[in-house]
Amino acid sequence: MKKYLPIPFVFGLTVGLSLFSSLPVVRTQEKPKAPRASQQAEIGDKELKAFAKAYVEFHKIRAAHEPALQSAPDTQAKSKVEQEAVAKFGKALEKQGLTLEGYGRTFLAVSADEKLREKALKLIEEERKKT
Repeated sequence: MKKYLPIPFVFGLTVGLSLFSSLPVVRTQEKPKAPRASQQAEIGDKELKAFAKAYVEFHKIRAAHEPALQSAPDTQAKSKVEQEAVAKFGKALEKQGLTLEGYGRTFLAVSADEKLREKALKLIEEERKKT
């Protein structure tokens, strides 16, 4: 019996691999740099709001496609469902004026900066209440 990976892992892996290719390489001898104060300044309110909307949309898309992925009879059908989900997420990003790379950079910045994370979580919560 074959076991298939759940959609959050597969979808996250797909998005993560796309983002991974655009991230700078960090050598093992170098320590990762702490987020700069200017990094937060680089992410304005408009971009953070767009990120929050795309983040909420990502989770809606994931939730909508998870049952289809789990019930898909074979790898080809699962791949088709994943491709459809990724395409929808791409459209959601485009609608918000973001690219996959920009979304990834914002996600990393939000993950690394406590103040930015708090601000993003507040915007995400507001966005969830709207829908």
